[in-house]
Order: sequence, then C-alpha cells, then structure tokens
Amino acid sequence: MFGIGGGELIFIIFIALMLFGTDKLPEAARTFAKVMANLKHATNEIKTEIQKSADVKEISGSLKQVASSFTEEVDKVKESVATPSIGMGEDIFIGATETFAKVKEDVEDISGPIKRQM
Repeated sequence: MFGIGGGELIFIIFIALMLFGTDKLPEAARTFAKVMANLKHATNEIKTEIQKSADVKEISGSLKQVASSFTEEVDKVKESVATPSIGMGEDIFIGATETFAKVKEDVEDISGPIKRQM
C-alpha cells in the first residue's frame, strides 16, 4: 500500500494522534476519506472524458476514411462516364448503321414486288 511498511504506518498513526488528538482523529479520518473519494471520482471522470474523446476521434477518423474512399470511388465512376469513349461510341454507331442498312434492304426486298403491283 503506497510503498509504506507496517512500522512506517504505525509511526504515521502516532503522529496523527499527536496532531489531532483522540477526539478529532475520527473526524479528520472521515474528512480525509471523503477528500480521497472525491479525488478518485474526479480522476475517474477525467479518464472517462479522455476515453470518450479518444473514441469520438477514432470514430471520426474512421468515418472520414470511409467517406474519402467512397468519394474516390464516385470520382472514378464520374471520370469513366465523363471521358468520351471514342472507340466504343463509334463501334455502336457503325453497328447500328449496318443493322439499319440490312433492315432497309430487307424491307425493300419484301416491299418491292408489292410496290410494283400497285
């Protein structure tokens, strides 16, 4: 207990008896115990506040990290959509033009004899 041996503890009690006397010693001991309890309570409150602050900072850091990674992914998607894909657009356009030309020829082939009859 606080690095105090038995002999030292008895000496401290003897000094306390000499200072306060037998009448006031119990009251002084109670007051000392209340002061120590209040000090312990205040210390625990400070520890709790520091822990809460650390937890909040940790959560904030985690949220910032998640938000930044999400923002990076959104930016990547925006860039991929915003950059014109010339090759892809031309392929779709050429494929659609060829398909329309085939359909037009097929319609002309089918409707040719019908047009002639009218």
